[in-house]
Amino acid sequence: MSELEQWLGRNKEFAAREKAAGRLMPSLPRAMPNVRALIIGCADMRVDPAHLLGTKPGEAVVIRNIGGRVTPGLLEELGMLGRIGQVAGEAPGGGGEFHLIVLHHTDCGITRLAGEPAMLSHYFQIAEGGLKAKAVMDPRAAVAVDVAALRAVPVLPAAWILSGLVYDVATGIVEVVVPAAPIRSA
Repeated sequence: MSELEQWLGRNKEFAAREKAAGRLMPSLPRAMPNVRALIIGCADMRVDPAHLLGTKPGEAVVIRNIGGRVTPGLLEELGMLGRIGQVAGEAPGGGGEFHLIVLHHTDCGITRLAGEPAMLSHYFQIAEGGLKAKAVMDPRAAVAVDVAALRAVPVLPAAWILSGLVYDVATGIVEVVVPAAPIRSA
């Protein structure tokens, strides 16, 4: 049996369990009824925010990319998600508190690309001379850089709560690097 066949078998078990528990709904009155956070994280399979933070299905939207970085592509995705919410007539967090979380980690694969400035500058869509400011080699500094980049996006709601975290792959502990605070002062 192939890996895919095993996963599809597990999916059938999942679907039967969820249907029996009444958790599957063909359509919801709202597209994202319980979403309270958006987590920007790394694609690294060791760093699944649902496992690290114990989020339940539907509590958080998770966007994962190489390094968990704020890039022009990520900002475009945020814009599209915002537009989906507008079209659906929904506000993130259902009008309550909404968290935007940047989650980086130690031993990130992006650090292995330090000798690939052309690739990194293309990824971040900046000149090679600007790469040092992206702090690719230091996850704590990189979190601070990305949080600052998000604070500078004027279309993000000022009241959203923004924080920056680093997961240590050796200890399993998530450290708060940038404490939770509104994106901008009112």
